[in-house]
Amino acid sequence: MVVPRQVSFEQHANILMEYRTLSIHVDDPPTSSSHTAADPSDDIRQIDAHTMDIDLVFHHYSTHPRLGLESAAVVRRSMHGKNIISPPPSQYWKKVLNYIFGGFNFLMWIAFIVTILSYKPLNGTPPNFILGVAILLLLVIIISSTFYAVVDWNASRVMKSINNLIAEEAVVIRDGQRQTVPAANIVVGDLILLSMGDRVPADMRMVQVSSDLKFDRSLLTGESDPVPGVINSTSQNALETRNMALMSTFVVQGACTGVVIAIGDKTIMGRIIAMSGETKFKITTIQKELWFFTKIVSSYAFTLFIISIIVTSWLRRKYPGFETITGAIIISIGCITAFVPQGLPICVALSLTIIARRMAKQNVLVKNLGTIETLGCMSVLCSDKTGTLTVGKMSLESVAFLDRCILDIRSDLANQSASIHASMKSLVEIARLCNGASFLDTEESAPIDQRAIKGDATDTAILRFAEVFADKRHGIDVATMVESHDKLFEIPFNSKNKWMLTIIRERKVVGEKMQFGKPLMLVKGAPDVLFPLCSAALNADGSVVPFGSHAFRRVSVLQSEWSNEGQRVLALCKRSLDGVNIDFNLASANDVEEMMYSQLRNMTLVGLIGIKDPPRADVEEAIQVIRKAGCRVFMITGDHQLTGVAIAKQVGIITTEHVDSLTDMRSSAYAFVGEKPAAIKPDGNSPERAIVLAGEDIENLKQDDWNMIVGNYTEIVFSRTTPEQKLRIVEEIKARGDNIVAVTGDGVNDAPALKASHIGVAMGGGSDVAKEAAAMILLDNKLTSIPVAIELGRLVFDNLKKVALYVMPAGTYTEFAAVFTNVFLGMQLPLSSYLQVCFSITNDVVMSIPLMFEQPEIDLMQRKPRNPRTGRLTNWKFFFQIYLFIGLMMWPCAMSMWFLYMKQQGLGFYDVILVYQKWTDNYKGFTIEQLTHFVNVGQCIYYVTMVFMQYGGLLAVRNRRVSILQSNPLWGPRRNFAVPLGMIATALIAVVNVYGPGLQRVFRTAPIPGMFWGLPFSFALGILCMDEARKLIVRTYPKSIIAKMAW
Repeated sequence: MVVPRQVSFEQHANILMEYRTLSIHVDDPPTSSSHTAADPSDDIRQIDAHTMDIDLVFHHYSTHPRLGLESAAVVRRSMHGKNIISPPPSQYWKKVLNYIFGGFNFLMWIAFIVTILSYKPLNGTPPNFILGVAILLLLVIIISSTFYAVVDWNASRVMKSINNLIAEEAVVIRDGQRQTVPAANIVVGDLILLSMGDRVPADMRMVQVSSDLKFDRSLLTGESDPVPGVINSTSQNALETRNMALMSTFVVQGACTGVVIAIGDKTIMGRIIAMSGETKFKITTIQKELWFFTKIVSSYAFTLFIISIIVTSWLRRKYPGFETITGAIIISIGCITAFVPQGLPICVALSLTIIARRMAKQNVLVKNLGTIETLGCMSVLCSDKTGTLTVGKMSLESVAFLDRCILDIRSDLANQSASIHASMKSLVEIARLCNGASFLDTEESAPIDQRAIKGDATDTAILRFAEVFADKRHGIDVATMVESHDKLFEIPFNSKNKWMLTIIRERKVVGEKMQFGKPLMLVKGAPDVLFPLCSAALNADGSVVPFGSHAFRRVSVLQSEWSNEGQRVLALCKRSLDGVNIDFNLASANDVEEMMYSQLRNMTLVGLIGIKDPPRADVEEAIQVIRKAGCRVFMITGDHQLTGVAIAKQVGIITTEHVDSLTDMRSSAYAFVGEKPAAIKPDGNSPERAIVLAGEDIENLKQDDWNMIVGNYTEIVFSRTTPEQKLRIVEEIKARGDNIVAVTGDGVNDAPALKASHIGVAMGGGSDVAKEAAAMILLDNKLTSIPVAIELGRLVFDNLKKVALYVMPAGTYTEFAAVFTNVFLGMQLPLSSYLQVCFSITNDVVMSIPLMFEQPEIDLMQRKPRNPRTGRLTNWKFFFQIYLFIGLMMWPCAMSMWFLYMKQQGLGFYDVILVYQKWTDNYKGFTIEQLTHFVNVGQCIYYVTMVFMQYGGLLAVRNRRVSILQSNPLWGPRRNFAVPLGMIATALIAVVNVYGPGLQRVFRTAPIPGMFWGLPFSFALGILCMDEARKLIVRTYPKSIIAKMAW
C-alpha cells in the first residue's frame, strides 16, 4: 500500500483548475477567435482507449490478458522514457533577468558599465566623483529591481514537489509472473494490479474490476465522494469516464486490473503539470502601459546618448581641450540619466501598494498588485446570482399541487388549526428524504432557523421547511419518516442534470420480524427538465390524475408566474420501483446509476415549491454605479430564465420592458459582417437592449450569433448555464470589443471561468479553489465592493499619470536641458550627474507620494472604461503638457538661475555659453579652482531651483480640471496633508545634498547664496498660476483648442 503524501494547497488548486478547464474543453471545444491549434484539449480528445472493447485494448497495446508483457517488450518500450513527470521548466532565471535588466534598468546598466570603463582603462586613477556616480547608478538598479520584483512576485507560481503526486511502486504482471517494480519503470502496455489504498501509478484502462471498486479523484476534481470504477465506458470524455484509472488518484475500495495506456508526461497529470508551468504569467494592463512608456522614453534616451557620443567626439577634435575622454563619457551618460525618470518604477510600486491597502480596508483583497489597474479598465462584469446579487439565504415561500396553490406556506404552517392537504405528506417526504443538506448540531430544541446546516442554500431552505413537521404538526411526523426509511441510492444534484435522485425503502417491524416496503424513487429538480418525464400528477386531496397537456400548461403557467416574481421553482416527483429487477445490495453503484437513468420516466408530479432568495438591499445601487461607469453587467445563473430576468430587473441589470430571445436577435440585431473583433461592441448612442439566453441556446450559438450578442446588447441574462457554458461565455466576450471581463464565482466549478477572465472575483465565503483561481477576493461577499474596486483601479491609473506628469518636466526635460547646453553649446554642465540621479530617486519619489494619496476626481466614475489598446498612459496630450507647457516654463527658469549666479561672479551670458575649451586656468582672470567652485555652486543652484519649482508642478497636476481654490491640500474635501509633508521632506533632502560634508567631498556639492533659496518659490507660483489659467479656459470653453489639448 502506498501511504498518501501531502500535496500543497497551491498544487492542488492548480491541478483542479487545469483539470476542470481541460475537461470542459474536451466536451466543448473552444470556438472563439482566441482558440489556437495548440490547445492541450485537442490531444486529450484523441484518447480512445476507454471506448475500445477489452479484446481490442489488449491487441492495441500488444499485451496479454494473463501473461502481461514479455521481458523483451518491456526492455524495448523502456527506451521511450521513464514513468516520471518532468517538473515544469523553471522560469526563475528569466524573471530575475527581467527584474535586473527590464524597464529602464537596461539603460542604467549601460550608464554604469560605461562609467566603470571610464574609471580606470581610459583615465588612470579616477576622481572620487566617477566612482560615486557608478555606485549611485548601481544603487538605482538595485532599488528598481527590488520594486519590480515586489510588484510581480505573486504574479506567477510554479508547482513544486511533483514527486509527491506519483506512486513509488506498482504490482505488475510480466511473463506471467506477479512482480513489484518501481513505478518509474512502468511502460505502456503493462498489466497493473491495484488494490485498496494504492495510488494509481499511470493512466490505465481497466479490464477487470471488483463490484465495489471506487477511486478517490479529489486531487483532480475537488469532489470528495468516491467515484465507482467500471469496465465499460460511461462518457466520451476520457477525463470523465469511469473505466479509466488516472495517475495520482487513489483506490479507496475494491480491486482492479488495468492496462497502462500512458506514462509520465503523456498522462493526464503530466499534461496538467506542463500546462501549469506554461501559462501562469499574464501581463496586466498597467504592465503593458509601463512597457510602452519605457520603450518610448528609452528609445529617445538611447538615441540622445549615441548622438551625444558622436557630437562630443567631434567637438574634442575641433576644440582639443574641451573635454577629456572620461568627461565626454560622463556627460553622454547624462543624456540617459537626465532623460530617464529613474524614480518612476519606485513610484509605480508604491502607488499600487498604497491603493492595495486602501482596497483591503474596503474588504477587497487583491492578490497581484498589477491587477489593480485592470479593474479600472473593466468593461463587462459577469455576475452569478445566488449569494452575489441575492442575499443567499433562501426560504421556501410557495407550495402548489396540480389543483391548489399556497402562496404563503409559512403562514399556513404557523396556523396550527389550518387544515393540511392530503398530498402534503408526499411532498414533505420528498423534501426531507431527497435532500443533500443535513443538520450539523444535535440541539433539536433550538429554533429551526438557528440550527446550523451543511449543504447548499436550496437544500437548506427545503430542509428547514420539512423540519417544521418534526413536532408531528398537522399529522405529519418527519422524525418517524426519517427513521423508518433506508436510503438505498442517491445521485446528487449537478449542474448538467439539474435534478437530484434518491431511492428509499420503508422498513417496519411486524411482530418480531422486519418487513421492507418496495423501493421508491424520489426526484426533485428543474421543472422544465422533469415535467417531460412525468405521466401523472397529484391533486391536493391525494388523488392521482394523468399529466396531460392541460395539466402541463397549468403547472407551466404557475412556474412562469413564480419565476417572474424571482422565485426559484422546483418540481418534486416520485415513482414506485416495484417490478424493477435490481438488487441494491449486490449491484455495483455504476449499474444502479445506469438503471436509475433508464427508469427516470413515468413519474408522478407531487407538487411545485417556490424558493425565494431576495436581492441584497444594496445591490441595485451598486449596479447603477457600475453601469454609470460604462461597464455592462451580465447575469450568469443556473436558474430558470424567468427567475433570472425577474431578479435582473429588480437589481437593475435589465431596465427595458422588452427582453429579446435568440429568435428576436437573429431577426433584428446588427450582424457585424466583416467587422474587426475590436469593433464588435454596442454604440454608445444606441438605446439599451436586453436579451435572455438559456443554456440550450448557448449550445447552438455560432460565431455570428456571438457577434450580435456581444455587439448589440447591453443587458444580458444567461440562464440554466453549466460551468462549461460559463467558461465559453467568458471566452467569447473576451474575444470581442476589446472587452476587459471580470467574473464572479465561489464554487470549484467556477475556477476555469475565473482563471480565464481578465479579473476573477471570488467570494470570501467561497471555495478555496475559487479563491486560488481568482485575482481578487471580496472578503465580505458583497457586490458593493466591486464599484469601490473599479474606482480605486481607475484612481491608480489617474494618479500614476499625475505622477508621470509631475516627474517628467523637471526629472527629464529640465535635467536634459542642462546636458544639452553642455554637449551642444559648449557650456559647463549646469547639473551634475549625481544631482540628476539623486533628484530622480529621492526628491521626485518623495514628492510623488502625496499624489498617490489623492482622492478620486469628481467625474472618475462617469468616464467610460479605459480601452487598454487605445487609451494609453502616454499620448500626445501627455507629452504636450510635459514638453510644451510645464517643462517649457521650468527649464528656462532653472537655467536663468545658473546664468544669474554666473553674472554675480562677473561672468556674462557669452562668457559662459559657447566656451568649449576656454574654461581653463586664468579664463577671465579666474583660477581653475575658482571656476570649478563657480560650477559646483551653480549646479547646486540649478538643483535647488528644480526642487522648489516642483512645488508648483505638484499643485498643478493634482487635478485635471478643478481649480486649487476648490481643492487645496490643507482643508476641504480634497485635503491631502501628504502634500506639505512631501514639500518639507524634499527641502530637507536638498539641504543635506548642499551642506552635507561627505557629499561635498565626494560629489562636489557646495553651499549656495541665500537669495537662491527664495527665488525659486516665485517660479513655482508662476507655474501654478499659468496652469490655473489653462484650467479656467478648459472649464469655461470646453470646445476650445486649449480644452482639446488638455490631458
